[in-house]
Amino acid sequence: MTVHVDLLLTNIGQLLPMRSEGPKAGKAMQELEVIEGAVLGIKDGRVAFIGTDASDIEFDKLIDCKEKLVTPGLVDPHTHVVFGGSREHELALKQQGVPYLEILKRGGGILSTVEATRKATSEELYEKASFHLDRMLSFGTTTVEAKSGYGLDRETELKQLQVAKELQKNHQIDIVSTFLGAHAIPKTHKGNPELFLEEMLAMLDEIKNLELAEFVDIFTETGVFTVEQSREYLRKAKEKGFDLKIHADEIDPLGGTEMAASLGAISADHLVGASNEGIRLLAENGTIAVLLPGTTFYLGKSSFARAREMIEQGVTVSLATDFNPGSSPTENLQLIMSIAALQLKMSPEEIWNAVTVNAAHAIGRGNEAGQLAVGRKADIVIWDAPNYLYIPYHYGVNHVNKVIKNGKVVTERMKIRE
Repeated sequence: MTVHVDLLLTNIGQLLPMRSEGPKAGKAMQELEVIEGAVLGIKDGRVAFIGTDASDIEFDKLIDCKEKLVTPGLVDPHTHVVFGGSREHELALKQQGVPYLEILKRGGGILSTVEATRKATSEELYEKASFHLDRMLSFGTTTVEAKSGYGLDRETELKQLQVAKELQKNHQIDIVSTFLGAHAIPKTHKGNPELFLEEMLAMLDEIKNLELAEFVDIFTETGVFTVEQSREYLRKAKEKGFDLKIHADEIDPLGGTEMAASLGAISADHLVGASNEGIRLLAENGTIAVLLPGTTFYLGKSSFARAREMIEQGVTVSLATDFNPGSSPTENLQLIMSIAALQLKMSPEEIWNAVTVNAAHAIGRGNEAGQLAVGRKADIVIWDAPNYLYIPYHYGVNHVNKVIKNGKVVTERMKIRE
């Protein structure tokens, strides 16, 4: 029977469909389906055919992949892409060994970006975020999570979320929004974080009604919000119908990992200081660990999240850039894959699962992104690489040949198509 498709990819060297019934945990992260000599057909923006024989396929357009690697579009499940300003002046402080929490005390860090974001218009934030999203797309990322958190007041938090919603409508990348109003304690509420959290909670009905965010997040850390404050805040957010994410145990081991698991959070992020008990509970409760090794690298820390122990104990592990202006100013998820190999000691197979299928599940998009299967959206990357081992091996460059979004080529050799 002859099948007609809009676009046919032929002569694929290796195809990684990443097909899975759910997120991959523990040893299952070593599993990687590889189809050699594959062909893939696209019809109406979706995958219509995967196989090795194209003799019965009719097509309108053809791409000869010339034995290159082909994978799903990458998924970045933790970014702060909507913000004002930049913080290049803090790099010298980091080089001098000034701790991040000390930079925060001096009015830098998050509070510096808060000031710039408050001053920026919605149009300026939109234009800036669009620039960064274009760069992410050029690196092969087709779905991202975008957090607010640089307003710390009602007006600016809503402004960030509304910008993200407009970008979701207009940009080629799919965007999933998270409300991170509880990202820091503003100067106006020093000494009274509970009042600030009450003000953030008062926004949730409006955020829900305007469909501005699916997730609620909080920064549980020394000098910011305690485990007890975070637990109560997230419990109330869950009652309002939001799914939960948590910045947990990034710097100090406070117990945020255990809290995330006990609350049924979809993910716990950072986890550099996660305890043995916290790791056990992540595995037991199915909470996804979103690891951000680029942040640890950029802050010059020697201790990275214990990915090997997490995987060996059955945790579902994902990777993200944590793109933000202060602690991880990179849009390049390929670079994060290399750091994960070198510093987290993750295998190539684990890394590919972490930036596709597991990352998609970490933002509630497991049924839409991170896999190539008949009927799914055709979000695809053709790589200038002969096999899947090559991407984390050859670090610091962009290996993308073409990005296909919803069945259409949207970038080619790093040039964005309108």
